[in-house]
Amino acid sequence: MRLIRLLIALACLAAGVAVGAMNPQVVALDLGFVAVSTTLGVAVIVALLFGVLVGGLVLAASVVLPLQQRLRRAEKSRNGL
Repeated sequence: MRLIRLLIALACLAAGVAVGAMNPQVVALDLGFVAVSTTLGVAVIVALLFGVLVGGLVLAASVVLPLQQRLRRAEKSRNGL
């Protein structure tokens, strides 16, 4: 299992390096309150990472937390009997 995780991590790292290397164009991102100048590859990788983090938080808030609450209630009712 560790080997599979290591291989997946290395594949993702290689894909990130490839995306960064193939997109060296400089872009300016104006976020309203600050302007950031970076390469297109870095901007794409950061946007993908941000999307994964937001998706994980939404999944945790909509699925994991309600299931934890149900489990706590079930354990209380079982211990109360």
